[in-house]
Amino acid sequence: MLGDLIAEERGQVTGQRVVPGDHGLSPTVETSFTGSGTLLGVTVNDLGSYSARMRADGTLKGDAQGVLMSPSGAHATWRGHGVGTSTDSGGTSFRGAIVYESDSPEFADLRGVAGVFEFEVGADGKAHGKLWAWK
Repeated sequence: MLGDLIAEERGQVTGQRVVPGDHGLSPTVETSFTGSGTLLGVTVNDLGSYSARMRADGTLKGDAQGVLMSPSGAHATWRGHGVGTSTDSGGTSFRGAIVYESDSPEFADLRGVAGVFEFEVGADGKAHGKLWAWK
């Protein structure tokens, strides 16, 4: 069951590169980004990257990872997986799941919880994401 909205973030793509696909698969686009927002009500800065590979049906298979930190030093790492589509305006839209790891007391409520996300990236590289708890 989906729970409460636990995170929201806005960010910017900071770099991209195309790498060859493995075993005859299509190339993968690696994208790095920075973002800021809140996670469990805590202000955070996020640094992450994701790889997206175009599949035969035109959808994107995405894998992501990152680290985030609050101004007070609370920190967490995360890994996500999802599926995306290209938008008519030249951006991408992803849906998927994220799992966090942290020993910071501020993020104790992330233990044992998967998050489901919506992540939109415009053609201008501006990004916006939301995350709900999946309990």
